[in-house]
Amino acid sequence: MDRLDDRAGTAFMNGVTQKTINEDENGMRLDRWFALHFPQVKFGRLQKMIRTGQVRVNKGRVKTNTRLVQGQVVRIPPIEKEQGQDKEQSNKIKYNEADAQFLRQLILYEDDDVIVLNKPHGLAVQGGSGTSRHIDGMLKSLPNKKGEAPRLVHRLDRDTSGCLLLAKSRAVASHFGAVFRSRSARKIYWAIVAGVPNPSQGTISCFVARQSTRDGEQMAVVEKGYKGAQHSMTHYSVTDNAGRKFSWVTLKPVTGRTHQLRVHMMNLGNPILEDPRYFDREDWNWEPPEGLGKGLHLHARRLAIPLRNGEKLDISAPLPPHMKKSFDMLGFDAKRYDMKNHDPEEV
Repeated sequence: MDRLDDRAGTAFMNGVTQKTINEDENGMRLDRWFALHFPQVKFGRLQKMIRTGQVRVNKGRVKTNTRLVQGQVVRIPPIEKEQGQDKEQSNKIKYNEADAQFLRQLILYEDDDVIVLNKPHGLAVQGGSGTSRHIDGMLKSLPNKKGEAPRLVHRLDRDTSGCLLLAKSRAVASHFGAVFRSRSARKIYWAIVAGVPNPSQGTISCFVARQSTRDGEQMAVVEKGYKGAQHSMTHYSVTDNAGRKFSWVTLKPVTGRTHQLRVHMMNLGNPILEDPRYFDREDWNWEPPEGLGKGLHLHARRLAIPLRNGEKLDISAPLPPHMKKSFDMLGFDAKRYDMKNHDPEEV
């Protein structure tokens, strides 16, 4: 018979652990839940345990991005502790003043519940294969009054810059996770794309799924019913253009699929500049003009979201250096437009 620890909601049998999801953890992604309870388990190892069925939820197979529900039971295989360290010691060691100073310089907004960072271009949000430095790994350096590290509420691609929301506790993360899933959060992106979209304002609505390519897996537009297909939708509007060769586009994603904006603009025929996955240089016979910034030209410009106290947070992030360089080179004036009055709406 299993031995149950009522205080921890945890059962043990033959080295296998079973933990029950509590109220604060409701809606949390499985990989983030694991990072909270078992920080010694690297992301790659977690993926292997999930792939081989060692980690299960309510006895069923799951994925790293599975959302957990209060009352569910997670099966965890035997996991050794870090050599010579308990959890408290491990957390102290992982604190890094340089990381704390770096993150503080990125803060656009902070209150008792949340932090909004201006994420730099080129910095990963979470770890993965070959990624050792990422925001999620640095968050232990910004603990709240109870010693809890901030939690990611949503993600941005490594090469996408701009507004990134963090929650200061599990309960707050659960609340804002539900806000994002309900699509109550308003996210506005700026991008520079090749060519000029036609029409100049519209909605992209299609199904996307992962597909294998010679360069590895990436997202692609697929037919409804395709295995793994998910519906995706984005409103877009051309804000300005330069000689019909480049456009400054404002994007409002309605859904939040992997690489959604990058795939949508490629499918529209106007890929985002310097996109390493979805901009085929040979197809465009691409020769970047002198003075153009280097790197993906996609920026999470603005985030508007209801706070727990009923007030509304509306915050904008300044352009990253490489996009500011391109704006200046192409003659785009970011100060000319009031973001709150020129966002694309449903059309």
